[in-house]
Amino acid sequence: MQVEAIIEALWQPLDPRAPSEVYAILDAARDPGILPFVVGKGVRHECLYEGPVPRELLDVAPYLVPLQRESPFTRELLERAWGQSWGLFLMTSEDVPTVRRHLRRFLKVKDEQGRRLYFRYYDPRVMRVYLPTCNEDEREFIFGPLQAWSMEGPGGTALLRYSLGEHAEMREQTEQLAGR
Repeated sequence: MQVEAIIEALWQPLDPRAPSEVYAILDAARDPGILPFVVGKGVRHECLYEGPVPRELLDVAPYLVPLQRESPFTRELLERAWGQSWGLFLMTSEDVPTVRRHLRRFLKVKDEQGRRLYFRYYDPRVMRVYLPTCNEDEREFIFGPLQAWSMEGPGGTALLRYSLGEHAEMREQTEQLAGR
């Protein structure tokens, strides 16, 4: 079953000596059902925006959600979200506040004219194009405390996993998924 293959790939340790947690960053702007789904399941979720955020912005914000391998929520999330560009998956040994703080660092970027823009890196269609173009400094910044970024490939037919090797070189693994 495809969900089993995705779960197996997401929880595949990069370093058996360093256990890692798996988190999702879900983009509530992709589907109006994402936030009600997460809230309705009663799982922990942290908005990546900070401060007093207007309700209309909260409805389309990115949310950090810790996942558990055996949780019914994780299975249902993958069944509903895979192939729909709902977000990304992260592997790290860090806690929620540390991961959230890191992810907030690149919510906004400057363009060539110096204007501040939202960077929707949590859209897998953006991140799978962006990550391979990063230089060493950018990779170190984007990864920070994260061991890996994972996401669906085009059409949801594969799981892509990006990690850093020695000297911050990018490693890309592709896990083909049957049945898509």
